[in-house]
Amino acid sequence: MDVRIRKTERLEGRVKIPSSKSYTIRALIAAMLADGEVTVKEPLISRDTRACMNVCEKLGAKLKLEDGDVLKVLGVGGTPAPQSGLIDCMNSGTTLRIATAVASLSEKPVSFTGDESLRSRPIQPLLDALAQAGVHGEAVNGNPPVKVRGPFTGGRIEIAGNLSSQYLSALLMTAPLAEKDSEIILASPLKSRPYVDLTLSVLGKFGVKVKNKNYSKFQIPGRQKYGAKEYVVEGDYSSAAFILAAAALTGGKVEVLNLNKDSLQADKKIVEILGKMGAKIEAKQNSVIIEGGNKLKGATIDLSNSPDLLPIISVLGACAEGETRIVNTEHARLKECDRINAMATELFKMGADLEEADDGLILGKSCLSGCEVHGWLDHRIIMSLAVAGLCAEGETKITGAEHIDVTYPDFFKDLKTLGAKIN
Repeated sequence: MDVRIRKTERLEGRVKIPSSKSYTIRALIAAMLADGEVTVKEPLISRDTRACMNVCEKLGAKLKLEDGDVLKVLGVGGTPAPQSGLIDCMNSGTTLRIATAVASLSEKPVSFTGDESLRSRPIQPLLDALAQAGVHGEAVNGNPPVKVRGPFTGGRIEIAGNLSSQYLSALLMTAPLAEKDSEIILASPLKSRPYVDLTLSVLGKFGVKVKNKNYSKFQIPGRQKYGAKEYVVEGDYSSAAFILAAAALTGGKVEVLNLNKDSLQADKKIVEILGKMGAKIEAKQNSVIIEGGNKLKGATIDLSNSPDLLPIISVLGACAEGETRIVNTEHARLKECDRINAMATELFKMGADLEEADDGLILGKSCLSGCEVHGWLDHRIIMSLAVAGLCAEGETKITGAEHIDVTYPDFFKDLKTLGAKIN
């Protein structure tokens, strides 16, 4: 699907942001592992979460979607019962990594794969960690397809903390069901810490105990049970970031609903960043209000804990006065694509003054011009380029734009509701 966007002077109105993908996937996997039935309310229904639902069913859970916003999950009681054959995680890296670990609780071999993008994302560090808990794992040159055979017995596990927080989240969700107690030790400082906080929050809601020793060591008693009966998924700051940035770069006033002011989500940082860059923004208890028209100013933005914000912050930086530096975000190269290079490539086509660094981007005030850009099969690249198109002279054409359905299927519809010129 191609999308054409023209410069838009003003966005106005209210939009309800979809539920969090990160919370939905963790809640679904926790519910899959639970004893009895769990009601997951207001889950995100998107391509990534449907992939997770499919994986949960292939690991033995029974799922029933009711009225579009209630999902009933009958869990496996801590022991996955995997079906034979290759289980497809599509484009969902979170699903792949967490499911690979929890599937290793079974003694039956389980294999996972995904689309071309997912098959390029590393998983060997997780397999090396699982091996310390008695799991046999195989991958193709360290990438999916991946095969594991348990049982995961627990014990002492050491893993790097600076590669992907998803590895640690996978271990944290698996270890409580092991026969032995577990101790997970980080061999390097943890990056993307808020995603681990998010995992710990879900575990707590399901009655699972984890002792966090200052994010360098985690002690997890074995033989626990996942015991929640209901879980409500909150709105997604990651998706909201694109609407908020679009509003900041145009005129008008926009209220983004379904955002919990006390959220643990890493990408809640977008509110702080926009304020730092000079946007007029107000966080209320369950929404964020932003007024466009203020000139944004450049800043140094450390995204070590929020790498998913890099694409949209790069657009803000290209439109802001002065210099913007995005730093400590080298792990953004290991996402659905190399997001640093992707944004550098596409914004350069639009006339941006930028320099690509190992760990981020350096951007100067630019006069963007519409042209044909490529979405890199990455939902966050597509949505960021759409926001850039709202600010660019002329028309911007984004190819491969259908991949927004990974997290935010109604993104273009919501932008049009606010007044964006989109075909």
